[in-house]
Amino acid sequence: MKNVLAVILGGGRGTRLYPLTKFRAKPAVPIGGKFRLIDIPISNCLHWNIRKIMVLTQFNTASLHRHISQSYRFDGFSDGFLQILAAQQTIEDSNWYQGTADAVRKNLHYIKHQKVEHVVVLSGDQLYRINLLDFMNYHKEKNADITIAVKPVLREQAGDFGILQINDHLRIVKFVEKPKENAQLDELFTPNTYLDIKENNLNYIASMGIYIFKKDVLIDLLEHNVKEDFGREVIPDALAESQVFAYVFTDYWEDIGTIKAFFEANLDFANPIPHFDFYNENTPIFTRKRFLPGSKIEHCDVHYSLISDGSIIEGSKLSNTIIGTRSLIRANTYLERVVMMGADFYESLEEKAENTKRRRCHVGVGQNCNIRNAILDKNVRIGDQVRILNEKGLMNFSHDRYNIVDGITVIPKDMEIPDGFVI
Repeated sequence: MKNVLAVILGGGRGTRLYPLTKFRAKPAVPIGGKFRLIDIPISNCLHWNIRKIMVLTQFNTASLHRHISQSYRFDGFSDGFLQILAAQQTIEDSNWYQGTADAVRKNLHYIKHQKVEHVVVLSGDQLYRINLLDFMNYHKEKNADITIAVKPVLREQAGDFGILQINDHLRIVKFVEKPKENAQLDELFTPNTYLDIKENNLNYIASMGIYIFKKDVLIDLLEHNVKEDFGREVIPDALAESQVFAYVFTDYWEDIGTIKAFFEANLDFANPIPHFDFYNENTPIFTRKRFLPGSKIEHCDVHYSLISDGSIIEGSKLSNTIIGTRSLIRANTYLERVVMMGADFYESLEEKAENTKRRRCHVGVGQNCNIRNAILDKNVRIGDQVRILNEKGLMNFSHDRYNIVDGITVIPKDMEIPDGFVI
């Protein structure tokens, strides 16, 4: 699709994913053991031959920029590119991105120079596989100015999304952001006959935050509308004068913008039949080449777990756990429902000797530990005989060394948990 430009939104501060976003942008958060969130939308683009891609970033972007530059390099004989556009202050505008539409507006001068007819806008913090060729063909068949990917949801879920009202031709006639009132929900009810789906009770049409615009329509909308958000403001304002259609998507899609959603989505990858399958040969998810050896597993008991490249696990038990690259887990340790993101490096013998001299824990998880319902971010140092069990059953709590969010214990990146520590 040479006449298509993809714009991937890097997201805001990522406060709902804190502390995973303390040192990185939301799309740079590791997922599935060896990937980053940004790999999902980029892979979707590449599978459907979209080779002109812009990623709009703003907060804590260093690791995101490094990952993209190391992972995606187009050859010099194609007209494809993957361009990272960080928010910047200019003489004309000293503000940062104020919303999804504002982020695109501040980069319109780059978009205008692209010889394309359509612009696909994707989110950088969602989990899905979408046939962008089918999506684009539908957009063209409808001669739509804007097409929104939508997913049918239950009434009780509707308050978490932007909900659309459509006619029997799937043209959008109303858009309400996160409706809560019963009267609003009654008005937004959509008959199953409109959607051609078999599931009962999925009568509310939720926006997925994935859009296709005609390029000239996008430019006109953003140049003549100073509002900041696509879903909440710009698209509802466009309904009266533009042809806006819904593209119904019924496969797996998950917004993993919260710690709980992120945690559960990761654990699901290790299930026998996961909702999102990284083992799909037809549409694999791409990421950076690391050239790591296979994992070494010695006398372990492993159930429903996923172990990434370069890990060394000694005499431990893993249950429903995701293990990231270069993870080191020492003897007699039990991990249950744990997302361990691994490490960026291996420690040398000299570095380990220095750790011992300074009474510092080694990178990885020590001996005789018991960890349950936890996320261990990159490069953490967990000492021996540590118990991370949230024994008090706290739902939310903040400590210098850890956070508890929705009952899930999160150990931030580079944090050290000393020997014998109990959570």
